[in-house]
Amino acid sequence: MNFLRGVMGGQTAGPQHTEAETIQKLCDRVASSTLLDDRRNAVRALKSLSKKYRLEVGIQAMEHLIHVLQTDRSDSEIIAYALDTLYNIISNDEEEEVEENSARQSEDLGSQFTEIFIKQPENVTLLLSLLEEFDFHVRWPGVRLLTSLLKQLGPPVQQIILVSPMGVSRLMDLLADSREIIRNDGVLLLQALTRSNGAIQKIVAFENAFERLLDIITEEGNSDGGIVVEDCLILLQNLLKNNNSNQNFFKEGSYIQRMKPWFEVGDENSGWSAQKVTNLHLMLQLVRVLVSPTNPPGATSSCQKAMFQCGLLQQLCTILMATGIPADILTETINTVSEVIRGCQVNQDYFASVNAPSNPPRPAIVVLLMSMVNERQPFVLRCAVLYCFQCFLYKNQKGQGEIVATLLPSTIDATGNSVSAGQLLCGGLFSTDSLSNWCAAVALAHALQGNATQKEQLLRVQLATSIGNPPVSLLQQCTNILSQGSKIQTRIGLLMLLCTWLSNCPIAVTHFLHNSANVPFLTGQIAENLGEEEQLVQGLCALLLGISIYFNDNSLENYMKEKLKQLIEKRIGKENFIEKLGFISKHELYSRASQKPQPNFPSPEYMIFDHEFTKLVKELEGVITKAIYKSSEEDKKEEEVKKTLEQHDNIVTHYKNMIREQDLQLEELKQQVSTLKCQNEQLQTAVTQQASQIQQHKDQYNLLKVQLGKDNHHPGSHSDGAQVNGIQPEEVSRLREEIEELRSHQGLLQSQLSEKDSLIENLKSSQMSAVSEHASEAASPRDSEQVIELKQELTTLKAQLNSQSLEITRLQAENHELLQRAEALAKSVPVQGEDETVTAAKTTDVEGRLSALLQETRELKNEIKALSEEKTAIKKQLDSSNSTIAILQTEKDKLDSEVTDSKKEQDDLLVLLADQDQKILSLKSKLKELGHPVEEEDESGDQEDDDDEFDDGDKDQDI
Repeated sequence: MNFLRGVMGGQTAGPQHTEAETIQKLCDRVASSTLLDDRRNAVRALKSLSKKYRLEVGIQAMEHLIHVLQTDRSDSEIIAYALDTLYNIISNDEEEEVEENSARQSEDLGSQFTEIFIKQPENVTLLLSLLEEFDFHVRWPGVRLLTSLLKQLGPPVQQIILVSPMGVSRLMDLLADSREIIRNDGVLLLQALTRSNGAIQKIVAFENAFERLLDIITEEGNSDGGIVVEDCLILLQNLLKNNNSNQNFFKEGSYIQRMKPWFEVGDENSGWSAQKVTNLHLMLQLVRVLVSPTNPPGATSSCQKAMFQCGLLQQLCTILMATGIPADILTETINTVSEVIRGCQVNQDYFASVNAPSNPPRPAIVVLLMSMVNERQPFVLRCAVLYCFQCFLYKNQKGQGEIVATLLPSTIDATGNSVSAGQLLCGGLFSTDSLSNWCAAVALAHALQGNATQKEQLLRVQLATSIGNPPVSLLQQCTNILSQGSKIQTRIGLLMLLCTWLSNCPIAVTHFLHNSANVPFLTGQIAENLGEEEQLVQGLCALLLGISIYFNDNSLENYMKEKLKQLIEKRIGKENFIEKLGFISKHELYSRASQKPQPNFPSPEYMIFDHEFTKLVKELEGVITKAIYKSSEEDKKEEEVKKTLEQHDNIVTHYKNMIREQDLQLEELKQQVSTLKCQNEQLQTAVTQQASQIQQHKDQYNLLKVQLGKDNHHPGSHSDGAQVNGIQPEEVSRLREEIEELRSHQGLLQSQLSEKDSLIENLKSSQMSAVSEHASEAASPRDSEQVIELKQELTTLKAQLNSQSLEITRLQAENHELLQRAEALAKSVPVQGEDETVTAAKTTDVEGRLSALLQETRELKNEIKALSEEKTAIKKQLDSSNSTIAILQTEKDKLDSEVTDSKKEQDDLLVLLADQDQKILSLKSKLKELGHPVEEEDESGDQEDDDDEFDDGDKDQDI
């Protein structure tokens, strides 16, 4: 506080004595007044003075204002005044606008007041608690004050918020506020809070920040939105940049897919406002944050794949090929596409297939290379195209082969209708523009990077220099231009190309050394004492000569390793050679290029080294130094070790190929097994379904047999006639005639009903006869049991046959042995009569047993044949039974439908008969009323007729 008073006293233009006294009196009122209105008015007055007299109000009133925040929370108006006053004291915004010369002093004041405020961490915690108030006049000034504190002294304020319970969560609630001004200032607050603090960035991300920010961007119109979209994008960059955890969370939450609509800008040539350009620029930078080469390779690769799968890469390529895109947006889009495809084979293949909307269509790579070698294009655009080409070829041997193939004689278009990538690179390599030379040389070097096959293929490229002269190889043409003393940038580019080409390629080294002028040129360049500008060229020449030694296979007698080292020692000196070689890595531009893959240069003069070439220098500088100092014996030993390692590598490669082939075979067999399993499951399901259907049909068949076996019995009925006597003849005769008509109609209906009943009985009897006729054939369970018994019997017979066959074989062997023995005895010794008799008896016995066994075998075979035929017949009977069951099922369905129809007709007849009975009863009642006696038997007979369903006719008597 004393320090601040000293600062105040040192000011040249301080306030008048009356203003200082006014501030002091207002502070006293705030501190001592008991009435809330007095304190409120005093704080309001301090607020009005705080902008003009910032230092004095800050020194005298800060403690009182903090005390107001602690004690008067129930009154939102005084809290709002206090927060606004503290904001005016701490913030530098107003001062920077008023007076430019005092900007540094204002910053010092803001930092000092901020330091005083946060000296008690409870003050920041108090401010966080005030942000929970929903009142606009409290919440908004609180957000502004906390933002200002973070801008002044970010790290200490961040640490206080981090250790505060639910501190970050309270601030996240600001994004959900329905009042846009609070929500938008909440975004600015989170920007300052998350800057350079990984722990807070993770907490904010896991508090659903990505979802809320993306929703805000969508609501505001994506790239067409205003400054709010820009603020949200800056906050997203803070959360994702150099934060692997948040990047993984962003990808796993499928938020990459939500970025695609940002880049749906169309082909319109108008509508590119400054805000839209800014928004789209930040959106492209956000994509680059996710796929930056500095990220872990696994995280970058997964994000690249997600961008291809959701169509984001396709959308970026659409912008790339669209017309009317501003130059800076086009440049940033090229850089973004570069990093999205870098090292990802799928994305690189897609990019190779993209065509520009021209007539005829040209590959996007060719169109971009045309811009790169065109000296009229902006420098940053040419750098972006070079970076895109480098990323396309990075770890992409397929793409490298396609580029080199466009230079080979067999693939060049003889008609000249289309320009290939290789032709453009050659044109840039030999143009008069040194920047085009450098870019083309570096691009061609990337087509050879780590690919020995393409280095050998490029040796086949022949160039026609002039009419009448024989063609010259590309390697020779590069060395010719190098020896002509062109611009430094051109020579550096060609030397980098030659170093990349010759490294790890002994054949290319042999071709290079075969030209007798190359080695003297290199030694002459290295040996000369040139200026500082030429030292870098000398270092690259030393590197090229060292590569020619280290990768030399000694196939040329005049340029063997030992002779070249002797030449260096004689013409240059080993120490001098190593010193010149060290010029490369000591150069300032070398260290700058080695940091990032992207060629980012302030101007063309700084475009000297390529990032991948710096890796090559770092790899080869040490081994070349060792190779220069090695003796011939050590070289021989090293050659032997190399050969052994090559043999070992060949063996390993052979086994790797074998393992790869076996893996493929194993995969194929696994697929076959899975296919067979699926087929087996399908067949098992089909068998189960068929078995269930068969069982269902059997159940239906058994049920049908039970239903048809039941007899329908209808009890008979009888009726007795009744007699009546008439008193009034005319009336009685009329009633009699009506009764007769009704009875005749009733008889007709009964006859029709009888016909229907007889038809039903006939159908039932025919069905029963059909069932009984095929009962023996349709008895599937019994047949199946018979088949099983036959199979068992057949198995038994086969076993007997086998045993009989073994017995026959044994007896045949015994018989043959006895015959041989008998012949031997007959030849050697005169056989006695008794022995002959015994031998003959044995022989006869064996022959009898053999014939009996053979006969039994024939009988068994016949029996087996008969059983097989019987089995076949039974199978046929089963098949016919199944078909008969199906036919009977059909007939049953038809009979059921006919029975249903008959029942319906019968019900209709019953209704008619009931109506007739009612009429008869009514007539009888009329007769009774007229005085004619009617017997009750007549009525009972009618009732029984109705109950018995008209099996007997109804009997009546004459009236």
